[in-house]
Amino acid sequence: MAETVLTNTGLDSFLDGTPERRDPAFTRAAEAVLGLLALRGADRGTGVPEPTPGLVRHLLVEDLPTFVYAAPGELAAYPAVLGALAARFDGGRGEQVVAVVAEAAPDFERAMNDPGNLTWHRWYASLLRACGTDLADPEDVRRRLAALDGAPLPDGVRRADLMGRTALADVLLAEALTRAYVRDAESAPAAGPLLTDHTVATGIGQVAAALLDRWTAAGLAEQLAGPYARFAPGPDDFPHLVLADALLDEHLDYYGDSAAPVPPPPAVETPAGPGAVESAADALAAAVESLAEGEEGAEGEADEEGDEGAQGEEREFGPYAGEAAHLLYVVYQRGCSAESVARKAAEYEDWSVDPALEDLPVPVPAEAPEAYTTPPLAELVRLLGAPELTEADRERLTGPARDLAAVVDRLAATGLLFRTGDAFGLTPRGAGVVRYLLRVRGIAAPDAVETAGWSAQDLVGAATGWPASSAARVLGDWLHARVDTAEAWSQLLAALGTAHAGTAEAADSRGLLAVLDTGAAPADALRGALRDPVIGAYAHEVLSARGERADHLQVPTSARALYVLDALPGKTGPLESRRAAFDAAAAAWPGGSAALVRAMAEADRHETARVLGPLGITMP
Repeated sequence: MAETVLTNTGLDSFLDGTPERRDPAFTRAAEAVLGLLALRGADRGTGVPEPTPGLVRHLLVEDLPTFVYAAPGELAAYPAVLGALAARFDGGRGEQVVAVVAEAAPDFERAMNDPGNLTWHRWYASLLRACGTDLADPEDVRRRLAALDGAPLPDGVRRADLMGRTALADVLLAEALTRAYVRDAESAPAAGPLLTDHTVATGIGQVAAALLDRWTAAGLAEQLAGPYARFAPGPDDFPHLVLADALLDEHLDYYGDSAAPVPPPPAVETPAGPGAVESAADALAAAVESLAEGEEGAEGEADEEGDEGAQGEEREFGPYAGEAAHLLYVVYQRGCSAESVARKAAEYEDWSVDPALEDLPVPVPAEAPEAYTTPPLAELVRLLGAPELTEADRERLTGPARDLAAVVDRLAATGLLFRTGDAFGLTPRGAGVVRYLLRVRGIAAPDAVETAGWSAQDLVGAATGWPASSAARVLGDWLHARVDTAEAWSQLLAALGTAHAGTAEAADSRGLLAVLDTGAAPADALRGALRDPVIGAYAHEVLSARGERADHLQVPTSARALYVLDALPGKTGPLESRRAAFDAAAAAWPGGSAALVRAMAEADRHETARVLGPLGITMP
């Protein structure tokens, strides 16, 4: 079939007019370029596909890096083919194409060399080429492929990445072939159809496989679909990706962007060995699925037996069976610090939990009874920040907490989670598996080594959205990695005022100063920050509290206004007391309340509106 796929692209006539006809690399590039341009709908009225600027850019940065393997020394042949093709067309079209080729050439080379663009076919073609295989000889390809059993993956690339990219490439190529066939059937081109009825009748999948063989290695598609299918696993071989998708949904609910990083775990252990992390992820996904199936089964019984019958049937895992993916994500997002079953159950039951305590780490006892019991009332009050709770409330929470503990225990049976008493969390191995699941769906989930290497600006930008305990640990580790030098402190202090400047997150960035151990900050770094328009007043207060010299005259007005703004109660307490706090601050401000509000608004309009708006104070 390879000889009959994509006929009428004008390959022979094109090569007849080029001096490079005898160059195998040029000929191979020409076949791919002309074939893909024709597939994408290029006009073939002159006998060869007419390139347009849009088609050429798409070909270079999308199609070739998706479907075609070319050795590094052969990459130049593809722009050369396009240049020779453009020269066949008079007028400005050829010049436009040449300009696009020159502009897109660096992007083309980067895309062709980017491991993230590899498919199984492109990867194995590169391995075969590296060991001297004749990529045009299907027998040599088969023989050499057999010797690649257990071949390593590219650095930083997971099997699921290659599988996903391959599945996407299959869909894209099938769609392009189908559209080309329909397009030619609707309006028969003078140059003849690209695909014959007989060819299409054999199946678009076979046509696509024949093209991939031509563009990567002869016979490779057949081998990877048959005797060596284990070398190129498909979607069915990655059942844990369903859980990865659920974790992606959770991340988008929290951050709205897969590129927003979650904090690194303090200890992470990635299962070693080929496929070990995938097997562990499959086991975790199976546990999540078993919980969801139990919930669905119980709901089905309720539908059949009616509400009264459903109330008499106790579901094995209770009403939280469908929350397993959420539990996994929130524990990881906490920096893998332990969570409280009771506190989480209270949240599910819509109890009031002090926002300042939601991310508070929970101490893990050395040992505890296997059966779950709700914490004593005093501990429950501490966990929820609700002094009004009674023993009756504690009893009322017992049922939901036990239901949630049953879900946690099912997940803990994988060895990737633990529950000791009321505390639960991820084991280091579990942290490694969840991190894999996050990263396999493109979520930024760095480890401690990565965050230690970030710039101060990037670190503060990410840590602004993290729980305070995680932010404190990672910021501290970043400073320790730089031996707590004055230069490192200066970079970090400056980033606190600039990472989210002008946005609604600016106040949260300034708030990170409270989680830093400023007692260990070098005095030179703090004095250097006195003139900072955002944190100058904070630096002055730290120096003063330490009894060290600090010139208040160096602190800009904006920094002093922000220090006053951030000290005002912004969300809690009666409006009367909050207004009184502002009035007291305004009385001590030069120029009074109007001058203070103006200085606050100029320094951080978002936070000023949030804090002063409820007090009825008009923004300037």
